[in-house]
Amino acid sequence: MFYSTDTNAHGLSHDPFKAIVSPRPIGWIGTQAGDGSHNLAPYSFFNAICDVPKLVMFSSGGRKDSVRNIEETGEFTASFVGRALSEAMNTTSAMVPHGESEFDLAGLTPVVGQLVAAPYVGEAFAALECRVTESFRPKGLDGEMSNNYVVIGQVVGIHIREEAIRDGRFDAGLVRPIGRMGYMDYCDAGDVFEMMRPKR
Repeated sequence: MFYSTDTNAHGLSHDPFKAIVSPRPIGWIGTQAGDGSHNLAPYSFFNAICDVPKLVMFSSGGRKDSVRNIEETGEFTASFVGRALSEAMNTTSAMVPHGESEFDLAGLTPVVGQLVAAPYVGEAFAALECRVTESFRPKGLDGEMSNNYVVIGQVVGIHIREEAIRDGRFDAGLVRPIGRMGYMDYCDAGDVFEMMRPKR
């Protein structure tokens, strides 16, 4: 099959776009508002952009609390979502009033960063402390701004729990990162395999 996205007439019961671009890592974004309240929300439009400097990005559909808080403070954290925390992560996706903590809602421990004031998930195997380098609303081919907000942050600090490190590496097979598929589907990296790059 083929369909043009200007009409989106795919004839399927659900739009397959996000199922095709998958699995997507989940950015569990922790922020602190100007009034000191905490917010925690998962974003599946999240990824690392580059290693030097260490930059990550996430995109929010609409100007949600995470974006508002980041606009006020210029800081956020991204906590690692392993299989053991998947239910808690899902709980934090609930829409709650501004100022109500998703950490409390999911029974998670907010830990304030060492270099940023934003909190991260204390139970996570790893977390990134980030300072915003830029944020913007992306445009489509028609030049119109979308209702999405892209936030790019430089990683200024990294937390890793000691039990997640084996043989000098962050062990993905042990921590089992989960990814967002399409629809309501998720996957985890329980089956990790290694491939060396070819040498020519």
